[in-house]
Amino acid sequence: MAHLLLVIKVYTPANPTCKIMTFRPTMEEFKDFNQYLVYMESQGAHRAGLAKVIPPKGWKPRRTYDDIDDLVIHAPIQQMVAGQSGLFTQYNIQKKPLSVQEFRRLANSDQYCTPRYLNYEDLERKYWRNLTFVSPIYGADVSGSLYDEDVEEWNIGHLNSILDVIEEDCGVSIQGVNTPYLYFGMWKTSFSWHTEDMDLYSINYLHFGEPKSWYAIPPEHGKRLERLATGFFPNSFKGCEAFLRHKMTLISPSILKKYGIPFDKITQEAGEFMITFPYGYHAGFNHGFNCAESTNFASVRWIDYGKVATQCTCSKDMVKISMEPFVKRFQPDRYATWMLGKDSAPIDHTLATPSTTPELQSWLQRRRKAKPVSKGSTHSRMRSKRLRTTEEPVALESSSVLGSSKRRGLGGPLAPKVRRSVGETTCRTEEEEEEEEEKEKKQEEREAESKHNQNHNSAQLPGKRQTDGTRRSYLTLWLLCA
Repeated sequence: MAHLLLVIKVYTPANPTCKIMTFRPTMEEFKDFNQYLVYMESQGAHRAGLAKVIPPKGWKPRRTYDDIDDLVIHAPIQQMVAGQSGLFTQYNIQKKPLSVQEFRRLANSDQYCTPRYLNYEDLERKYWRNLTFVSPIYGADVSGSLYDEDVEEWNIGHLNSILDVIEEDCGVSIQGVNTPYLYFGMWKTSFSWHTEDMDLYSINYLHFGEPKSWYAIPPEHGKRLERLATGFFPNSFKGCEAFLRHKMTLISPSILKKYGIPFDKITQEAGEFMITFPYGYHAGFNHGFNCAESTNFASVRWIDYGKVATQCTCSKDMVKISMEPFVKRFQPDRYATWMLGKDSAPIDHTLATPSTTPELQSWLQRRRKAKPVSKGSTHSRMRSKRLRTTEEPVALESSSVLGSSKRRGLGGPLAPKVRRSVGETTCRTEEEEEEEEEKEKKQEEREAESKHNQNHNSAQLPGKRQTDGTRRSYLTLWLLCA
């Protein structure tokens, strides 16, 4: 009697221990950022929430950094930390502008310089022991890029990810989200536990200077960190259920170990990239004077994360992106269900991003044929993600501290002060655009008639002020940003 042997192939996700992985691409592999990201995730890099990429030997994003001393850090922040026993709250006080040269001198001064240490573990211990002493200055959220314009590989200002849909379809530029930010650090400057806005990916390149230490929690264990933080900071949670998005909460690795929260850590050296993955909580600190450049990006896999990303409810200026254009373009078979609020499948954090999809291929082909969108377009709306500072109220444990102000740009345009009806980027359909164009046309006709009458009246009444132009400019800004 014949015996049948049934072989069942069981899918086993890569990197089951969720450890931070390090990649060393060849120059050929390094040329295609999005395809290398696919490879990294096929190896399970995303399961740790963080990965390191060491560029091929000889690659440099800038020929020299000797010419940046006069660049201005418009809004440096002093990081004040309160707390004890591994649980801390960080708040920021905005300081006067500094040039990079002035910031370097300050960072290397006796007051702020890095203490002597035996190794990175020794420096890490000194960081957590001295966190509440001597508040350092951080040159964070500086709009601009240090890449040379002719650099094509892994150019943080031009990653060509699907996040570009925001600017293509909506004409929206969000500083630090789909444009680069620079960060000038000194010893003990920190970034608190958080995921990226809308749970996006992020990329961070350390241009020069001292290392940066990172902690990361696997996305599949992110909820455990949130529950732990809620228990330790109940007042913050009462004020805003997504209070970790304020980037004000520091929890030491000793506390994570005590409560069984899985995490890993790694040190980033100058000339290395770090990639954070959707819903990957991370935190860290700088070892001394350095400069990093960062931005956000997206893949098709991110879309399901963006749909369910938590939102800060206590600040109108928090970044919120409409997911409709992404679902409609890259998940057309799920669009109708999603619009009805029924697309609620749980996220499998082990799944890697696909190498391609028909919808992604179609978008890439159209994009190659289309002319590039000018970032200086009059239809581009500027938004900004930023750290909270002493100009906007922020709820803290047992105290109220002020926070948040606009970051002024280095090497980029300032965010205009415009009236906003909502804090969300929204894209208009063709019909809505045609309707708005018709409205604007009629408005122009009415204003032209009004201006004609006003000019006639002005001829009779010398000294009457002409205000139509001013009114028009405010109206146009409101229409573009509403």
